[in-house]
Amino acid sequence: MAVALIAHGGAGKWRPGSDDDAVAGLADAVEAGRRVLLAGGSSLDAVCETVVRLEDNPIYNAGTGAVLNFDGFCELDASVMESRESRAGAVSGLQRVKNPVLVARKVMEETDHVMLTGDGAQRFARVMGFPDHDPVTPARRADWMDKRNRVDEILGQRALKMRKFLQEHPEYAGGTVGAAAVDSRGVLAAATSTGGVTLKMVGRVGDSPVPGAGNYADVRMAASATGTGEFVLRSLATRAIAERMGQGEALEQALEAVLAQLGRDYDADVGLIAVDAAGTPVARHRTRDMPHAWFSGEGPVASRMRVPPA
Repeated sequence: MAVALIAHGGAGKWRPGSDDDAVAGLADAVEAGRRVLLAGGSSLDAVCETVVRLEDNPIYNAGTGAVLNFDGFCELDASVMESRESRAGAVSGLQRVKNPVLVARKVMEETDHVMLTGDGAQRFARVMGFPDHDPVTPARRADWMDKRNRVDEILGQRALKMRKFLQEHPEYAGGTVGAAAVDSRGVLAAATSTGGVTLKMVGRVGDSPVPGAGNYADVRMAASATGTGEFVLRSLATRAIAERMGQGEALEQALEAVLAQLGRDYDADVGLIAVDAAGTPVARHRTRDMPHAWFSGEGPVASRMRVPPA
């Protein structure tokens, strides 16, 4: 079986001058996952190792450096899923944990549940030995204070203005992170982690912790989504890729069709990555940027900020 892994750092419009750091961070993270797979490790180990590296890098909107909600604290969402027995684990609204993706994995491996949220997720994390960690960085705190001081300008009278604001001011956006892989035994896995949407309502949960929406894996493919989570949730985008493959489409064709549908239905600012059982990695996005990196087989890690136009 051909091993492969692909990861993203968030679809959107990255800050001017941040391209090199964003792409380098993805390449380093995928290299860590690559070492796991080439040593015979599982796809689940590989995607978790990759996402942990991204959660620990404060330039991404996951783990340390996640965006703050309206009240000024982080609520973290993450999930993992494995094609073997369709196992899945997720957390939402989790606070003060360094690596939420690892807590999500513990939910899958240590409980009968798929998702834990809020206080319950917090209590579970502590029982599993995850120590207290403040994910708020000085840069995110400064951004939050600036936004709150200009909240009328940012939000106005209609919530849709927030989307326009983020498109015009990318310095306020981070990037959800995610990875998908296939290992030497043919098992596929995906992992996704995020701080959500900047200045989001307290309690908001996006697509990242929801199987079939922001994260999915089955015997055909594994995928992770990024971008405006509400649109990914409504369309169950990653599950839709798998369903199209079940109807005979190749991964690239299926992923492009789902992305095109998101554009027609919602004009959605989203991106998707996926890998199939044959070890083919694919990335596409409807935003200007989506830093991503990948490798397949014995090949080296490759990385870039955006997919070139067809």
